[in-house]
Amino acid sequence: MGSGFYATFSGLAAKTQELDLLASNLANVSTNGYKGQLPFYEALEASPHAAKLGPLNRAINDFGIMGGAALDLSNGSIETTGNDLDVALEGAGFLTVQTQQGVRYTRNGNLKVGANGELETQSGDAVLGQQGPIQVPSGKVSISADGTLSHDGTVVDRLRITDFASGTQLAAEGNSYYSAPAGSEQPAADPRVRQGAVEASNLNAVEGTVSLIELQRQTELMQNALTIFHNDFNQAAAQTLPTVQ
Repeated sequence: MGSGFYATFSGLAAKTQELDLLASNLANVSTNGYKGQLPFYEALEASPHAAKLGPLNRAINDFGIMGGAALDLSNGSIETTGNDLDVALEGAGFLTVQTQQGVRYTRNGNLKVGANGELETQSGDAVLGQQGPIQVPSGKVSISADGTLSHDGTVVDRLRITDFASGTQLAAEGNSYYSAPAGSEQPAADPRVRQGAVEASNLNAVEGTVSLIELQRQTELMQNALTIFHNDFNQAAAQTLPTVQ
C-alpha cells in the first residue's frame, strides 16, 4: 500500500507541474512568436536495492516525475500587420536582442523605433544587426528577404538572425525570449524575412483547452486516490496500535 501511496503522490506532483505548464501555454496563445513547451517525464527509482527486486516490485517502485519541458520549435502562422518595422521569420532562426541580462533570442518580430532611434522590441530591448544595435533613419525603411534594412536605396544594416545546431537546449525566459548555451550561436544559413508581418504563436487554443481539462480530471482522480490511501492508513493505524505491546 505504501508504494501505491508514493506512486500516486509523485504522479499528482508531476500532473500539478504539467498543469502550470499548460496554463502558461494557454496564457500565451496570442503572444507573437511564442513557442509552446512540451512536458517530458522521467522514472524515479524509489528503492535503493533495485537490483534485488523482482519485475513487479521494480514496476511499483518506479515513480513517474516531470523531468522538465522541451520547446516546440515548429513555426506558427504568419500574419500580415502592415507595419513596415514588423518582421516574420519563415523557417529556422531567431532575431538577436540585447537585454539587460545579456544577448537573448526571439521570434517575436513586432518591432518599433525607440526614443534613441534604435530598432527595438516592444519590451524596449535593442534588436541587433551585424554592427550592433540598428539605428533606424526617419522615413520609410525597406527590409529584404535576407534581413537587410535600407533607406532610399542605402543599406542601413542587416538583421542578425541566429540559428542553433540540432539538439541545442534553449531556455525560455518570459513570454518570447530564449537564452542559449554560450558558444552555441551561429548565423542562420538561409534566413527568410517577411516585412510587415509577424509570426503568431504555434499553439492551438482549442487543443490546449481540451488537454487542460483532461489533465485537471486526471489530477482530481489522483487527489481522490490519495484521500483513499490516507483513510486506509488511518484505519490500519487505529486497528493496529491498540494491539502493540
